Amino acid sequence: MIDFNISLENDNILLRPMQPSDVEEYYKVTALKPMWIYFVSDLSVLSQLKDWVKTALEQKEQHTRLPFTVIEKSTDKVIGSSSFGNISYHDSRIEIGWTWLASEFHGKGVNHQVKQLMLYYGFETLNMQRIEFKTDVLNIAARKALKKIGCFEEGVLRSHTLMINKRRRDTIYYSILKSEWPEVKRKNKWT
Repeated sequence: MIDFNISLENDNILLRPMQPSDVEEYYKVTALKPMWIYFVSDLSVLSQLKDWVKTALEQKEQHTRLPFTVIEKSTDKVIGSSSFGNISYHDSRIEIGWTWLASEFHGKGVNHQVKQLMLYYGFETLNMQRIEFKTDVLNIAARKALKKIGCFEEGVLRSHTLMINKRRRDTIYYSILKSEWPEVKRKNKWT
């Protein structure tokens, strides 16, 4: 079972459970509107950011999602968020998603580290058999990042999600299975 108060960390980043007060720190790094083109909320708009955090915290209370705040340890600066969600203990699967990082951290390997920490927890502590991811089929950067980690591309759900600009998103699913986890670790040189 997930510990909904757990923090995950390495030498560079800390993932700690989201708190209501994080809205203020998030807002400092969510102002760039283009960041949200592939996201289901426009977090550059304060009211949408507040609603997004409120929903995440409600889902945490219901034990259906564990939202993390990502902190750069060297500066103690809030730089993003990621979550575990769509939890099915019966099916032994969980999703990693709702991930975003401040634009200055794009392409710096932080997302890779976030995924590493969460995959380790999902497979080695929770003993999940499947960890899944989904993204906008148009989000080429996210798709490349998932493939680079070693995720298997599964398929597209057409007209799956309503986006902020009223566009219907085609959602592409990826996964890593427990049996694939040792090879993913080896390929990524994760010890």
